Amino acid sequence: MTLAKHQILVVGGGTAGISVAARLLRRGYSDVAVIEPSDTHYYQPLWTLVGGGQAKASTTARPEASVMPKGATWIKNAAATVDPDNNTVTCADGADYEYDVLVVCPGIQLDWNRTEGLSDALGKDGVSSNYRFDLAPRTWEFIRNVRSGTAVFAMPSGPIKCAGAPQKIAYLASDYWRSQGVLKDIDVHLVVPTPRLFGIPAIADNLDAVAADYGITVHTNAEVTAIDAAAHKVGVTACGDSGSDFMLPYDVLHAVPRQSAPDWIKSSPLSTADAGGYVEIDKHTMQHVRYPNVFSLGDVGSSPNSKTGAAIRKQAPAVVDNIDSMLKGRPLTAAYNGYGSCPIVTSSEAMLLAEFDYDLNLTPSFPLLDPTKPHRGYWYLKKYGLPFMYWNLMLKGLA
Repeated sequence: MTLAKHQILVVGGGTAGISVAARLLRRGYSDVAVIEPSDTHYYQPLWTLVGGGQAKASTTARPEASVMPKGATWIKNAAATVDPDNNTVTCADGADYEYDVLVVCPGIQLDWNRTEGLSDALGKDGVSSNYRFDLAPRTWEFIRNVRSGTAVFAMPSGPIKCAGAPQKIAYLASDYWRSQGVLKDIDVHLVVPTPRLFGIPAIADNLDAVAADYGITVHTNAEVTAIDAAAHKVGVTACGDSGSDFMLPYDVLHAVPRQSAPDWIKSSPLSTADAGGYVEIDKHTMQHVRYPNVFSLGDVGSSPNSKTGAAIRKQAPAVVDNIDSMLKGRPLTAAYNGYGSCPIVTSSEAMLLAEFDYDLNLTPSFPLLDPTKPHRGYWYLKKYGLPFMYWNLMLKGLA
């Protein structure tokens, strides 16, 4: 069987794959192929605003064909296995593709079934999740219809994409309920597996104040591990040795699935248990630690940054520079510093923009605004500025 061969093969046509392919084509590489099975490309960061009644779901979706860079070969298929020793990727239909350089960025896997009862409960009786395009509007429907009772917002343990999303919707919902005069009648709970609401103390202090202002009960070092939809209750398990397990009733529940590398990545030579099943890369060069012609970025990489589109915006140029250097036999000099950005919406008119590097040093893009506090200007950036930059600049390899 003759293999189709491409100089550079990109697995994944999401934020990372499209950004890298566009940049490679701009750099003069003409044989770039992207493996992506989906017909639709989503701008997922807006799903929080959809769930909070601040944006329409339809504005977050565009045809995949419209974002595929001109000049790239679109392989409309799903990658199933990778053989980095023989430089091949096999797709779900059995087709094999050979490469000189492989860029692995299929995104993260949402493991809905790892939380007991979650899959069956989704989308009905007050249970929703902004982590799915079809469910984000349902979140808003449930929030809008609750006038009294108990609301639970949950964050799972382990790495997830946009770690701020589980708490942002709690603030948006509380802001809406306050505007309706019913917040006093709703008992709001936020369950997080971390010791605080954020890893940077100055930001955590301000988020504590936001939660307190809304009257939200914050349960730290805890995780929702089971949903009893019939009884309208969740089981909360203490993380580590702190605290004890307990049950919470709910009238509305926003749940976030645990997440992991795609199963086919976990079982491939590209990952190890040490890397948590993710593609094992050097966290600065984004090059695979064992296969020098393999690079990875985005949510599937083992680099310990926050899994956000903002991280990809800084990773993509480094990956492309280093692929260029590798193909030209030069040392890899481009380095990613761990930059991540977590835009935390705290109300329908304010947002805190947390930007930081691997060492959790704050790296603000707008030094005139205090990066640890919510601002009105950041909210406009979230709703209008960032989506514009995403569709018009980032996916075209221009930002």
